[in-house]
Amino acid sequence: MILARVVGTVVATRKDPRLEGKKLLILKPIAPDGKDEAGYVVSVDSVSAGIGERVIAVAGSSARMAEGCKDLPVDNVIVGIVDEVSMG
Repeated sequence: MILARVVGTVVATRKDPRLEGKKLLILKPIAPDGKDEAGYVVSVDSVSAGIGERVIAVAGSSARMAEGCKDLPVDNVIVGIVDEVSMG
């Protein structure tokens, strides 16, 4: 799992038919203290996240186990919206 912030959207009018109706969001991985980490990830949204929200995303086979993503060609799915992060 990773912590990330939603920073944008992806619109793809031509895509695998199994992705029809799925919202694609661009995520910026973040550290627990909220600082940006390297790179970006495109993720399927399964929880109705919005721009600027902090989220939890899963990748690989875990992504294909998320609600509504079974047997879909996905590698990253948003599975939670973060309310608070507390470190030790």
